[in-house]
Amino acid sequence: MTGEGERSMAAVLQDIVDNVQQIVGAEVRLARIEVRQEVEKATRSVALLSVGGTIAALALALVLLACVYALSMVVAPWGAALIVAGAAGAIGGVLMAAGMKQMRRVVVAPPKTVATMKENLQWTNTPTK
Repeated sequence: MTGEGERSMAAVLQDIVDNVQQIVGAEVRLARIEVRQEVEKATRSVALLSVGGTIAALALALVLLACVYALSMVVAPWGAALIVAGAAGAIGGVLMAAGMKQMRRVVVAPPKTVATMKENLQWTNTPTK
């Protein structure tokens, strides 16, 4: 029987369930925040990749046209086109490499949430006295 200062087993179990629900809710909120941060990083990387690709395509079209005409006075037109295409491709490649470097920094799994979930699993698996 329970005394005046003691709680019933049902009350203790209800408190445990409530606490677990609060922990899970906090984990979900943390995961949302971390995922949102990673999406922002990915958005910036995709923007760099898009801008780099667009500039590379425009550069390829415009520089090829202008430089092929200028270089065709010195070398054969096909050689001039090849030289200009190589230069435009190099510029585009550098920009795309910068975007890929930033994209590698994006973490898919939220690290803080994973760490706290592991800690919670260890805590729940620890035998009680």
